[in-house]
Amino acid sequence: MSAPAAMPTGPLAAELVRGFADGSLSPVDVATDALERMERGEPRINAMWVRDDPEEVLARAAASARRWREDRPLGRLDGVPVTLKENLARAGVPMPSGTAGVDPVVPDTDSPVARRVQEAGLVVLGSTVMPDWGMLSSGISSLHGTTRSPLDPAWTTGGSSSGAGASVAAGYAPLAVGTDIGGSIRLPGTWLGLATLKPSAGRVPLHAPYLGRAAGPMARTARDCALLMSVLAGPDPVDWTSLPAEPTDWTHLGTDVRRLRVGVWTTAGYGVEPDPEVVAATRSVADALADAGADVVEVAPWLTQDVLDGIDLFWRARSWADFVRLTPERQERVLPYIAEWVRGGSAASGTDIVDAYHAFGLLQARTVAAWAAAGDPDLLVSPVAPCAAFPAEQPMPYPDGRGLWHINFTVPWNMTGQPAGTVPAGATADGRPLGVQLVGRPFDDLGVLRVMDWWERPGC
Repeated sequence: MSAPAAMPTGPLAAELVRGFADGSLSPVDVATDALERMERGEPRINAMWVRDDPEEVLARAAASARRWREDRPLGRLDGVPVTLKENLARAGVPMPSGTAGVDPVVPDTDSPVARRVQEAGLVVLGSTVMPDWGMLSSGISSLHGTTRSPLDPAWTTGGSSSGAGASVAAGYAPLAVGTDIGGSIRLPGTWLGLATLKPSAGRVPLHAPYLGRAAGPMARTARDCALLMSVLAGPDPVDWTSLPAEPTDWTHLGTDVRRLRVGVWTTAGYGVEPDPEVVAATRSVADALADAGADVVEVAPWLTQDVLDGIDLFWRARSWADFVRLTPERQERVLPYIAEWVRGGSAASGTDIVDAYHAFGLLQARTVAAWAAAGDPDLLVSPVAPCAAFPAEQPMPYPDGRGLWHINFTVPWNMTGQPAGTVPAGATADGRPLGVQLVGRPFDDLGVLRVMDWWERPGC
């Protein structure tokens, strides 16, 4: 595999933290640079839904600079720029869910994520775009237009955390928070050359919890993801599914992989099977772990197409319920691809929908059983997606009726709630980044981040 044609740019959060602490960097200078990068990149990249007023951004940075000078930062990441996906509520900021077919909800309170990053002193640059209702794995939106990869504008960003991933890859901010219900953090991660983490279910509290949904960090390194997790993780009364408080030193990333039992899963058995270059990238990570002393075993397929088809039908019917409540005029504004997709759920009976919902439980049960059958590994290594980045103008990697077939490697972990991260692991022959997924045991987010960090170290 060749090196990517381009790589994400800009400073790392860990570098900024060190610079703020020793006085060699100023949050005001960093924010100024971020705003300049954004001005140069937008609207060509089209990552931002709401760009916060530059004067307000600089005022936040100036307040952070004062706190650092007075040795009273609000936290490690005080002064570090961050972006938030548009479906993470910010008081007073409209939330259109990426579609032109609705009147945006305007929340009057912050989500736990927005509140925590502000309380920790991070400098919020704005809210990032997403496709219609978050139901595309690309950066195409009826409201926002097309979001393009900063690495090459011909390539997709992935989705639905399209703007979040693009904001990091373009160097607007070293950190972004995305959301994920079937792969929406990890798919942009693999197609933009980023490190990302879909945390354990309930690890990062949400203002609107839902089956499989998670919010998590998108960055260029595992260490930066871990730094952001130190701000995001922890229970919140707003989210009745949030996990109890658990003391965690998110900066303690060193690990000895010789102690690990690792499964490697490269044949999905359903959906689309991965391209040879994707398999090779996955094998490179598994082989490196084996060479370092990990016990690596093959994991056979355990899921079948009927499970994915059931999930697809349920999500179509759920989205149809939203779509059908719109006026005909508003329905016309919805992205045609999404409008056609949701109509596929319009004829489903109550029995059909209940049967489709049972697919989630079947997926959970089979996945938990497969994990046990593999010897209860510490880690599972797999592709993120079956393919590399596709054209930016294309709504899905397989727009020929195989709508969700590419989330076959990612969606199981949303339903079991297990943590799953992505690491860059090479590129295709034509330079498109390839990522690899690392899945941890239930609740072992830190273990996933430690192996991600191990992989990133030179000479691993």
